Amino acid sequence: MGFVPSPDGSSSPSAPAPAAAPGHSSPAAGPKAVGRKAAGPKAVDKETTAGVLFGIAAYGLWGLLPLYFFVLMPAGAVEIVANRVVWSLLFCALLITVTRAWSALAQALRNRAVFGSLALAALLIAVNWLTYTYGVTTGQAVEASLGYFINPLVSVLLGVFVLKEKLRPLQWAAVGIGFVAVGVLTYSYGKLPWIALTLAFSFGLYGFVKKRVGPRVDAVTSLSVETMVLAPFAAATMIFLAATGADTLTTQGPGHFWLLVASGVITAVPLLFFGASARRLPMTTIGLLQYCAPVLQFIIALVVFREAMTVDRWIGFGVVWLALAVLTVDMLGTARRNSMAKRAKRGT
Repeated sequence: MGFVPSPDGSSSPSAPAPAAAPGHSSPAAGPKAVGRKAAGPKAVDKETTAGVLFGIAAYGLWGLLPLYFFVLMPAGAVEIVANRVVWSLLFCALLITVTRAWSALAQALRNRAVFGSLALAALLIAVNWLTYTYGVTTGQAVEASLGYFINPLVSVLLGVFVLKEKLRPLQWAAVGIGFVAVGVLTYSYGKLPWIALTLAFSFGLYGFVKKRVGPRVDAVTSLSVETMVLAPFAAATMIFLAATGADTLTTQGPGHFWLLVASGVITAVPLLFFGASARRLPMTTIGLLQYCAPVLQFIIALVVFREAMTVDRWIGFGVVWLALAVLTVDMLGTARRNSMAKRAKRGT
């Protein structure tokens, strides 16, 4: 859920060409040309609207995941994630068959660099899924939501330590405020908020790895390779749980069985929605939409699960939100300056 650029490398939709002054039409501009010009902005608006709707759908579904994990009880985190991997693989196989993308999958498996990156991504997302599911199923959904709130700050840190990027003043301020927030929350919880930190760093690293491999593989192929890497371990886990009588897949009735099987669809669909959104929207818009998921998770933790929020925890979360506000101001300001620079360059 970090700041993810569009897969095609673009940062914003193309701006429409400036209209001619009234009464000064181009000699070559006939009715057809005028019609084409008029259709341009509408096409851009349509793509942007679709991108926003896809993004809201993706982050909205991710935000509602705690409710899904809640109805899967008494299944534990390990069983839920194992089922999620196995049924996702079957769903991906169906998608690849329908879209006739088996050749793209074979190409990704043959490419050592791509496969190695996706195998690492699979390990990171497995850690993320296990930690998040554990947090929700053990009454720690508030702390789990915190992990995705601080994920943008982790992305900034990765830019410094991994990509050797130089931070702008507001980015430094946001990171500093974030460290203060972690200190406040550590005092509140009586320990490091390890669930939140594990989620933030695992997903931040996952996004970094996926960004590096992104242009060479599409979303469905990427998800398929990742689940193929994890599937043997997930299947072995399901067999072990069944052999020891610790599984719930076949012991809690048909409703529970089909809810667990549906985890494949519930895992893949938001990722496909996200891919459709990222192709249509600039990075800044995706960065703003990503807050939908932790906000929903936080509300569900308080309203549905009735998790406690002490005064010092409210203060800690408030400091996190302040850091995000500073980071968002910097992001929007930078996007505006870049847009103005591009328009000025086109005008020269």
